[in-house]
Amino acid sequence: MRSVDEHLAGILGEIPPLPTLDLALLEAEGTILAEPVTAPVALPPFDNSAMDGYAVVAADVAGASADVPVTLSVIGDVAAGDTGMSAIRPGLCTRIMTGAPMPAGADAVVPVEWTDGGTVSVRIGRPAEPGHFIRRAGEDVAAGQVVLQPGVRLRAPQIGMLAAVGRARVNVRPRPRVVVLSTGDELVEPGSSLAPGQIWDSNSYMLTSAVNEAGGDGFRQSALSDAPEKVLESLEDQLVRADAIITTGGVSMGARDVVKEALTGTLTFSKVAMRPGKPQGFGLLRGVPIFTLPGNPVSAYVSFQVFVRPALRAMQGLPARPLESRTVTLTDDVRSPAGLRHYLRGRLSSGPDGVAVTPAEAQGSHQMAALASADALIVIPEEADFVPAGSRVAVLRLPR
Repeated sequence: MRSVDEHLAGILGEIPPLPTLDLALLEAEGTILAEPVTAPVALPPFDNSAMDGYAVVAADVAGASADVPVTLSVIGDVAAGDTGMSAIRPGLCTRIMTGAPMPAGADAVVPVEWTDGGTVSVRIGRPAEPGHFIRRAGEDVAAGQVVLQPGVRLRAPQIGMLAAVGRARVNVRPRPRVVVLSTGDELVEPGSSLAPGQIWDSNSYMLTSAVNEAGGDGFRQSALSDAPEKVLESLEDQLVRADAIITTGGVSMGARDVVKEALTGTLTFSKVAMRPGKPQGFGLLRGVPIFTLPGNPVSAYVSFQVFVRPALRAMQGLPARPLESRTVTLTDDVRSPAGLRHYLRGRLSSGPDGVAVTPAEAQGSHQMAALASADALIVIPEEADFVPAGSRVAVLRLPR
């Protein structure tokens, strides 16, 4: 059997990053930035007001109080987006909106709440120090500053940053397009009636969602029948739109393991020293990576997190890391088959002694209920066949 690390290394050695694309901002959401982005101008580009109020000379209101307010003449209004030039001198002020450019000569903003709201003259009941409620030019970003580095995933704040520095388009590595197919004559669509011997197809829905969680774009196809020629034909049909393909089922040692039968000679099928998920297959079909995962749902899901997730990150030009790992305290004794890396479903909890993990009672590779309620995979190394309660163990945190 191959080790988990050997199988993963073999996959990553075959997967180059996807080519970069030049996309409009809203098309780039969720992609990975492939270039450094600099600010062509300072942000903000000019001194502006942080409040609705009055632009004043700070010295004029230094002695203002509620009992002895200062009265100033109002000589105009400055609105946000005003491109004209304005100025004041001591004894005068202008009304000003949030974001409006500061008039020349003004060195403070008095919020409207500190005044009587006058339009011809205004009574001000509190002092304002120089610089009060002024956003200075360049206090957010300096001209020429790198505001985003390659490798960052473009979410809403990053898209906003790109727009703020005037970018309409950006060079990115796209989200991998991943087609997901289940195989098996026993599979029927959720929502339909079950005949004897049939089950609803859950794997393709689960893995399509997992692809999306991992930063890809998942496309689910209907389940395939147990006919090798149909499997190969269906896979070839998907090559035109897929950056990668995932199948589940048909890769073990049975008489009707159709994926293995259809792709032997094109893909490499291996036994990997892990539980769940021992039967694995991977290879390139006309240059497109194909991951053939086991059919049991827990096996398929664990295989995805251990092998496919890192590969999807590599395709996006990111470090091929698995799920976030941490070390916590095991609450119960655990037995594990020697020689296999065991991924147990568990629940994390916090207590006075730190974070702990409790193994699920049901650990069968077909038992979806335990997986659905788990928030971590407990990783038991190959050399351990018994881990007592109280031991420190590694866990992989599941997406939530």
